[in-house]
Amino acid sequence: MKILLLTQVLPYPPDSGPKVKTLNVLKFLAQHHEVTLASFVRGDQSADIEHLRRYCRAVHTVPIQRGALADGVALLRSLASGEPWMMVRDDLAEMRALVDRLAAEDRFDIAHADQLNMCQYARRVPGAFTLFDAHNALWVLYKRLAETMPHGPRRWLLERDWRLLKTYEARIVREFAATTAVIEEDKAALEETLGTRSQIEVIPITVDTDEEKRVARRPDAGRVTFAGTMYWPPNIDGVGWFAREVWPLIRKVQPQAEADIIGARPPQEVVALGQNGSGLNVTGYVDSLTPYLEECGVFIVPLRAGGGMRVKILNALAHGLPIVSTTLGCEGIRVTHEHDILIADTPEAFAEAVLRVLGDRALAGRLADNGRRLAETVYDYRVACKPLDEIFQRAALTA
Repeated sequence: MKILLLTQVLPYPPDSGPKVKTLNVLKFLAQHHEVTLASFVRGDQSADIEHLRRYCRAVHTVPIQRGALADGVALLRSLASGEPWMMVRDDLAEMRALVDRLAAEDRFDIAHADQLNMCQYARRVPGAFTLFDAHNALWVLYKRLAETMPHGPRRWLLERDWRLLKTYEARIVREFAATTAVIEEDKAALEETLGTRSQIEVIPITVDTDEEKRVARRPDAGRVTFAGTMYWPPNIDGVGWFAREVWPLIRKVQPQAEADIIGARPPQEVVALGQNGSGLNVTGYVDSLTPYLEECGVFIVPLRAGGGMRVKILNALAHGLPIVSTTLGCEGIRVTHEHDILIADTPEAFAEAVLRVLGDRALAGRLADNGRRLAETVYDYRVACKPLDEIFQRAALTA
């Protein structure tokens, strides 16, 4: 079948959760179908585009720039239209023109909108079976994030947007021929927008266990490690909570303990965490995680907000790392406390779990082994993406 895959972020390199998710879906689709990719790009991504051509019939891109002025204009448009700010922000005439041109030049069987932002473009493909591939139930993500913030303009804007997003997501799920969610909790949240049950298919985020190999950790590996895009608000909040509430408890027991906070574009509030001699090392973006993972004694996911699945946990499972996470951090992933992960939600319990893993090599090894096995048998893309074939069979029947 001919598929037009519409992505908000170019799915290469796989250095963030959304890219990993989309790249593995693209790999799966390319094995069975003819895929044309239309994506926004940031800066010069010519080498990344060339890499993606191995999976795609064609790759088309539209530059997108973010900034305070553009965001402010989008907010004014949102206030005037009543549409969610996030959707207005990514509504660009250049992408509309590209999709219209591609749809005029070829007949696509499926318009696959990767993330909610791209649904407005999938609507423009006449005669296509429309698929909404939800990375998150966005209204839940924004609601949770608003709840972590002090009262003020930013919280007001987030609360306004999550209510608008809830209505918008309901409209998309009703309108599109098929919707997929990555976890049961997101499926339930999307059904809540409808006020009824639906045929939303749950297809988890996946990993490529051939590429995400088990890391050869050093026998004396003892560093605490966090890795994630540091411009994503839930990561900022989670790292801040860990640094303020959890890390002092760990250092009280192990004064020489050190932690690496790894991820692109950390804001100043995160950078400052590594400037007070606390043992926290804020790296920013790194070309390769491998040297850090080889030193990793425990991988942490201290999230208190967010939605969907955390790719950082899937990658850590595939890499064979012992993990400590909050309940929300591992939401929707088939991990089991004490078997392939430790789960803790209070500062005291989180610190105790981290110290347990650092002090018990047998426990760390058991968690790592079981986690790698889970990644191979449940979350490898060749296994987990198979329900997409059933959706596309429905598309063929309705063509």
